[in-house]
Amino acid sequence: MNEDYSAVFSALVRSLKTKNYHISAAESCTAGLFSAYLADVPGASRVLSYGFVVYSEEAKNRVLDVPLQTIGEYGVVSEQTAAAMAKGAAEISRAEVAVAVTGFAGPESDGVLPVGRVCFAYLLPGRLITETRDFGAVGRNLVRQRAAVHAAQTISSLLEELPCD
Repeated sequence: MNEDYSAVFSALVRSLKTKNYHISAAESCTAGLFSAYLADVPGASRVLSYGFVVYSEEAKNRVLDVPLQTIGEYGVVSEQTAAAMAKGAAEISRAEVAVAVTGFAGPESDGVLPVGRVCFAYLLPGRLITETRDFGAVGRNLVRQRAAVHAAQTISSLLEELPCD
């Protein structure tokens, strides 16, 4: 793992340990990169509960119970789909924290979505937050890396807002 990413994911592991929380990840466009970066941190086994790679619509539906109606109405790259992914991951894993990442990394436009658009959902005790970020047409792997790091930074910030148990 790149040293820049290491500090971000190490901080996330520390925050999760401090709160005594576990995390599950539901990943589409990042294809497990968030979970892999997290697992690179010594002690991650104490906080990483599940990692789901659900690339296809069918996988999102069958594994995480994302309603096909949600995908059909809002699209696979949407905050609504990300929210359903996070809820499914949390329900299956019983983790206190779940993150979902779904997006369009490219390399070429599909004519509908801009390359580099990524939707996130963060499920924490008592909160569900969604957001959309455009990372630009910087290449598939850089979009995936930036999305994974952004998710870790955001979860760390959100955890800081929660009281300690």
